[in-house]
Amino acid sequence: MKAKRIDFSKRFEKDLKKAPMKIQTAFRSRLEIFLTDKFNPILNNHSLLGRYEGYRSINISGDWRAIFRELDDGEIIYFDLLGTHSKLYK
Repeated sequence: MKAKRIDFSKRFEKDLKKAPMKIQTAFRSRLEIFLTDKFNPILNNHSLLGRYEGYRSINISGDWRAIFRELDDGEIIYFDLLGTHSKLYK
């Protein structure tokens, strides 16, 4: 099923705004790929465990990740967090 809506948390928007321009550009590029093929191998879309159980992650760059949830049976994609692997998973 294809998502009908993409939403962003306030924290995600703030993290994206503070991220280096290179990461902002990379996120937009990865989001375009995500919207056409959310399991494209370049995204490494995978489910998370532990405190992020129920969330998924996609790769933005070598070290940057975007964490999201699928709501309403996948009709809404809600991006919650953006950051480096070490910042998100400490």
